[in-house]
Amino acid sequence: MGERVGPKVYSIAAHRGFADALVAGLVPRYSDGDFGLARLTLLLPSTRAVRTVTEAFIRHYGAEGEQGMLMPRTAVVGDLDLDEALGSLLDPLGATDIPVAIDPTHRWLRLAQLLSEEMGEDAPGSATKLRLAKDIAVTMDRLLVEDVGPEKLLTEKIINLDEDLSKHWQDSLRLFARVQARWLVELEELQALDAASRRNRLFDYAARSWSENPPETPIVAVGVTSASPALARLLKTVSQLPQGGVILPDFDLSMDEPVWEELGTAGDTETADDTPFQRGDAVTHPQYHLKLLLNRMGIARGEVQPWHRKGMTAASPDRTHAISSLFLPPEASKGWVDLPADKRRLSGVRIMETANPEEEAQAIALLVREAIDEPEKRVAVVTPDRGLVRRVVQHLRRWHIEADDSAGRPLSQTPAGRLFLLLAEVMAERAAPVPLMALLEHPLVHFDQDRGTWLTQARAFELKLRGPRPAADLGELTAKAENAQVSDWWSEVEAILSPMMEVREGQRLAAALSALAKAGEQLCGDALWSREDGRALASFVEELRLHATDVPTHIDSADLHTVLRDAMEAVAVRPSYGGHPRVAIYGLLESRMSRANLVICAGLNEGSWPASPTTDPLLAPPVLRALGVPGADFRIGLAAHDLAGALGAPEVVLSRAQRDISGPTIPSRFLLRVQALLGADLIGKHSETDAVALAQALDHAEPAPLYPIPEPMPSAEQRKQRISVTALDRLRSDPYQFYASSILRLGELDGLDAEPSAAWRGIAAHEILEEWHKSQRPMTEVAGEVLQQMNAHPLMRALWQPRLMKALEWVEDAIASMDGRKPALFEEWGDMDIRGVSIFGKADRIDVLEGGELVIVDYKTGGPPTGKQVEKGFALQLGTIGLMAEAGAFKNLTGSATKFEYWSLAKSDKSDTGFGFVATPILEGSKRSGIPPEDFLPKAKEYLDDALDRWILGNEPFTARLNPDANVYSTFDQLMRLDEWMGREA
Repeated sequence: MGERVGPKVYSIAAHRGFADALVAGLVPRYSDGDFGLARLTLLLPSTRAVRTVTEAFIRHYGAEGEQGMLMPRTAVVGDLDLDEALGSLLDPLGATDIPVAIDPTHRWLRLAQLLSEEMGEDAPGSATKLRLAKDIAVTMDRLLVEDVGPEKLLTEKIINLDEDLSKHWQDSLRLFARVQARWLVELEELQALDAASRRNRLFDYAARSWSENPPETPIVAVGVTSASPALARLLKTVSQLPQGGVILPDFDLSMDEPVWEELGTAGDTETADDTPFQRGDAVTHPQYHLKLLLNRMGIARGEVQPWHRKGMTAASPDRTHAISSLFLPPEASKGWVDLPADKRRLSGVRIMETANPEEEAQAIALLVREAIDEPEKRVAVVTPDRGLVRRVVQHLRRWHIEADDSAGRPLSQTPAGRLFLLLAEVMAERAAPVPLMALLEHPLVHFDQDRGTWLTQARAFELKLRGPRPAADLGELTAKAENAQVSDWWSEVEAILSPMMEVREGQRLAAALSALAKAGEQLCGDALWSREDGRALASFVEELRLHATDVPTHIDSADLHTVLRDAMEAVAVRPSYGGHPRVAIYGLLESRMSRANLVICAGLNEGSWPASPTTDPLLAPPVLRALGVPGADFRIGLAAHDLAGALGAPEVVLSRAQRDISGPTIPSRFLLRVQALLGADLIGKHSETDAVALAQALDHAEPAPLYPIPEPMPSAEQRKQRISVTALDRLRSDPYQFYASSILRLGELDGLDAEPSAAWRGIAAHEILEEWHKSQRPMTEVAGEVLQQMNAHPLMRALWQPRLMKALEWVEDAIASMDGRKPALFEEWGDMDIRGVSIFGKADRIDVLEGGELVIVDYKTGGPPTGKQVEKGFALQLGTIGLMAEAGAFKNLTGSATKFEYWSLAKSDKSDTGFGFVATPILEGSKRSGIPPEDFLPKAKEYLDDALDRWILGNEPFTARLNPDANVYSTFDQLMRLDEWMGREA
């Protein structure tokens, strides 16, 4: 390259395989002698690109049979999107006149403080404020990368635009300008620069140094596509060095000149007042950002030369022509109808459509599995969809294939990160049951110690914690621990969590982080920090704590979880690269310059690839356009270029799912272009159906036989059980439920932090009424004590207690106004023997009339049973209690039961308080259903004897849902496998 005159800029076509073609050309030029390559310096866009090029050198020398080599020097120009710093070559010690860069975390926290000062009383909460500070920092960097100084916000053009903007854009522009101005004053006092600004100065320093004193060793910029002005100036200098050169990826040299012109101005303006980016620019075209780069370098398109070598994974040259045709801008794409066959040839490219992401991941895994059966064949899965990546990785493990996801996982989704967030959630929600148990049973807790014992005690505690949320206090949980007989275990937990819970509102962020870190280490020991996610967490916490100390930052404990989650989302934890050597999974940024024999481009749906454009939250699109900053659609062009590069592989599969978790999806505009280019006659030949069919059949099994209706037949000894009056109703309506609950002794577990169930509310109401009847104290006082003893959460009490009190007030008034009858007993247990079977139950209340007759009363927090249910024998409780009362089951109470009433605490229009009414199962007055008074107890006895004859003393099976019309609970539906047979009974 040294003999050429003028700028030396080259392009490696998509079909040649960038990294392999690059190495194939560099080696013969610079490998003269043992140390030839070591003299070469490569400027690469990212550390991921360094790895890609290094692997290409190893492959090249391995194919040549070489045993060893000295690699070229590599220098990273730094990718802001990957949060990478400049390589040491471009950050020299000699640049002493360039101030140091301010730490981004320090800037973020300080911007939040400036926001508080600027917004005053209108400042949002700490979580929203820190999120807004992050947006301001991103916007500042976006402007700095484009060499847009703060003074340009005060130009007449921007001021005139401001008057035409809506108020919220005006407010955000002015807020941004004020905060940025104050920040720049502080930077000057600190004698520091923003990282993006310092990067620009270092680029200019290197460009100036190399122009004045050209290096004696060759320098080649490889794969750099960022079009930032400062980097463009550096690349221009490199291209003009005697031994320099710039090599661009996938620059389309076959594009016709009219098509090139149709891309737009791309920053090339004739006068300084012109807007660099015009409305008609084809910013979504994959070549647009390269045109922008060339314009800023001052390089004409005709000066770009084709690279003279191809890689070992090169595809047919026809592929490049088809890719060029595929992405033609609007006017030029009209010529598709006249395109010759060689311009639309996409042999080796297949399109795969699946029904949903799970099927897509399964099909992709099958394609990978099939590909690696061929020796030395490499396969890459490229997708921006992180959820799809996780699915593919798991499916590959079916065949013991470990695939590294080079894009990594957000720290918040790793085990260590999740534990730290759970600690913050426990702090924020004051030890609410769900985050508390998720923390105490987290896989890292007591990882290296007696974890089995720890989990046994934690699970015992969890069983007692289930149900409505208790009061938000660790002390309230002590009684739960005592009840679970794990007091010593809970004392240890409480000692660990108590210091963390003492963090108050408005506490310093640094102190809160220290409390969380200490509690995490006490729970997990070294297991919290020992793996790659733990090391990333340790680095994250230390850096944030350091800067939160330097920039005193106060935060509400309720916001801490949100703030940490947002910050952790930006930290990628990458694998240690111990996976399969011929399988790679890339995000779009990581896939640049990489190459494989088979490339699977997955998740090709709108919103994923390309991602939905996001508007800058602070500066309106017209403002950005006037400042010369690329708009939101610019990234669509970058995504198109990523796809164009991937399409150059020998084999390519373009994959999408027709639905995702939210519903039907829209195919990517890029995929639609591929389909349109192929035409209806070729789509079938380019469809990948085998992998989809295999994915659908892989887990296929013969249809399971119909599950029979459960009809358990316990022995006579097992059948003879004591029967409660409530269980008797279940026995007649659904014998299987009686079997499961009374014979198998199975009970339903409440959920953690569960909504107060009907059963829980019923227990509370009965306890309040019982205590009120016995103590005769005010109902309000009794209710408060009972709910407090039941550890009812304050929020639950606030929502439910007022309704309950209205109903209880009605009960109090109704009893006080009774004439001719008085309550005789409340909440009393009794039992009687019928044919050797003990029947027992609790009477809610029994009143005595003037003539000595008894009134059986049953309290209901909901609606009472209907007359039809009573007629069919599915609601026998009142009648059975009546039989027990007449049989002397309740001490000091005799008489005939003549009246039977349900006192419901539900809403009622007829009640003075709005809650409470009386209903009866007896057929009286204008009622149309029910049992005549004289037949009620005989009918109850008849149904009782029938139940005993058939199930308790007989041999009839306990059939599931024997009476489908009965109003039954769904507690045992899963156990009886209801969905497998209900409606299919033949």
